[in-house]
Amino acid sequence: MHTRTLLISGFVALAALLSASPKSESANDAPAAFARLKTLVGEWEANMPDGKAHLTYELTGGGTVLVERESEDKMPSMMTVYHLDGDRLILTHYCMTGNQPRMQARAINLQTGEIQFQFLDATNLANPNAVHMHNVRLRLVDNNHLDADWQLYENAAPKETESAHYTRVR
Repeated sequence: MHTRTLLISGFVALAALLSASPKSESANDAPAAFARLKTLVGEWEANMPDGKAHLTYELTGGGTVLVERESEDKMPSMMTVYHLDGDRLILTHYCMTGNQPRMQARAINLQTGEIQFQFLDATNLANPNAVHMHNVRLRLVDNNHLDADWQLYENAAPKETESAHYTRVR
């Protein structure tokens, strides 16, 4: 009877492993996710309700830092910097609101190209209730398409999400 219980327990554990989600917080996925982000180098464009949004990506720091510059018709420009910090993938967003939230990749799915960043902290944040970007979901659809969902927080709760579907122009 004991052997049968062990065998059933083994099958249950194996089934759980096989059905596990491909999402990961593994440190091993951060370098691979950063390598995927580096393929964004170039120029991108999206149609937004108020006009066109433009992204440019460039590498600096000997290829260790990816700089994203964002401009949109009728809005101040912004910048986001992506880099590895040991085994973590980090971003710092230099926002038009005057604060600089830092986020860490907490869910990485290399199969779908999705990277979900969550708030760590921020500089120049007047208080925890002040308006700031809090979470970002990027999805590298293919070599020429990128989806981005930026979640804005106010009063310690989600206020709105700005979504864009970018197409590579160069």
